[in-house]
Amino acid sequence: MLEVLVLPLREGNKKLAEKYKTILLSSSDLETCEITNAISERAATIRAKYGFKTPDSIQLATAIVRKADYFLTNDTALKQTKEIKVIVLEDYLPDS
Repeated sequence: MLEVLVLPLREGNKKLAEKYKTILLSSSDLETCEITNAISERAATIRAKYGFKTPDSIQLATAIVRKADYFLTNDTALKQTKEIKVIVLEDYLPDS
């Protein structure tokens, strides 16, 4: 939720931020979860191993601890992660 809310809040658009929150928290196809100690520890390990920024490490750790099948991103650097299959959207776009 952190990543999604930054821009509308920065722009003072509380209505859009609330709309995003509603979508994220009420969608049957999405799951949000608390950052647990297990996730924090795994994020620290990922950050130490790969040198990723903290938010990326937390997101990857959450996917791993919660046993996600894939991690979907636009960040090609995250493909070096060995603990989960990372899918980069750009790799699936048709050539222009």
